[in-house]
Amino acid sequence: MQIREITPKEKSAFNKVAVHPLQSWEWGEFRKKTGNKVIRIGEFDGKKLLRATQIVSSSIPHSYFQVATILRGPEISTQMLSFLKKLAKKEHFIFIKLEPYIIRSKKTEKLINLLRSSGAVRGRRFFTPTSFWIDLTKSEKELFSSFHPKTRYNIRLAQKKGVIIKEDNSLEAFERYLSLTRETIARQNFYAHNENYHRLMWETLHKAKIAKLLTATYNHEIIATWVLFVWHDFLYYPYGASTDKYKNVMANNLMMWEAIKFGKKLKLKTFDLWGREEGKGFTKFKEGYNPKVIEFLGSWDLITSPAYYPYRFAESLRWLYLRGKAKLGLSKPKF
Repeated sequence: MQIREITPKEKSAFNKVAVHPLQSWEWGEFRKKTGNKVIRIGEFDGKKLLRATQIVSSSIPHSYFQVATILRGPEISTQMLSFLKKLAKKEHFIFIKLEPYIIRSKKTEKLINLLRSSGAVRGRRFFTPTSFWIDLTKSEKELFSSFHPKTRYNIRLAQKKGVIIKEDNSLEAFERYLSLTRETIARQNFYAHNENYHRLMWETLHKAKIAKLLTATYNHEIIATWVLFVWHDFLYYPYGASTDKYKNVMANNLMMWEAIKFGKKLKLKTFDLWGREEGKGFTKFKEGYNPKVIEFLGSWDLITSPAYYPYRFAESLRWLYLRGKAKLGLSKPKF
C-alpha cells in the first residue's frame, strides 16, 4: 500500500473515489479561493487509487501554527493516520479534525478504537453527528404517502396557492438567493458564511455541475431558494433561504417535495438532508418527510502538537465571548 499526495493529472481518479462533495476536487479549489491551503492524499494499491482524502487547513493568526480538517472524509487506515501525523509535523498542524462520512455500526467500533489508540479525542463538531436520509429509489406515491399528514397538507396548500418550484441557475436567481440569505440570517440571528464565501462556492461548484439552485416563486416573486449538491448517486441540501413575507403559503414544504422529485429525475439513490439537531425548527420540518436517521462517527481531533489543549481552551473562551455578546444584543451576525 502506497500513500502519497495527488497530482492535478489525477483529478478524475480522485473524484471517482471521493465520498462526499466536500471531498471533491472542486470543493478543494473553492477553499483555495477563500484563502485555505488544500492537500490531497491518496492510498494506492499499485496504480489503483483506493481512497482519496482532502485536507483543508487554516493559519492561526500571529503564529506559524495551523489547524486542519478532513470533513466528510473516507475511512481512515492505520497507514493513513501515520502519514497524517508526519504531514502534521511538516505543516505545523496543531491537530487534524476528522469527521468521516461513515455510518456508525458495530463494525465501526474498530475504527473508533483505532482513532483513540492513535491519539485522537472527541472534538468540537463542524457537522451534526446525525443526519436524515431519504430513499429516492422508492416511488413518488410511496414517498408521498409516508409523509406526515400535516406535511402533505402543506404541500397541497402551496400547490393550491400557486407556488412554482423550478431549477433556476441564472445570475439573477443566485443574487436573490444571496439577498434571502442575508434576510434569513438577520431574522434568525445565526452565524453563517459571508457573501464572498457563497459567491465563490457557487462560482466553482455550479461550473462543475455539482451545485444546483431551486427557486420558489409566488406572485411573480422568488420567496425561497435552495442550493443542492449532486455527487455520485447522492443529492444534498446544504443551503436554503426564504423570506418571512409569504410564510403562510408553505413554499418550503413544496420545495422539499420538488427537490425529492428532482433527485429522482436525475436517477439518484439517496437524499441527504445535511443536518439534524434535536429541538431545532429545521429538524422538525425535515421529520415531516419521514427520513431515516443516520448516525456518523462524529468529530475526532487527531492531536499532533502540545499546543492543542491551550488552543481548545482559547477557542472555548472565544465562543463564550461571542455567544455572550449575541445574547446581550451587543453583536449581530454579519453577511
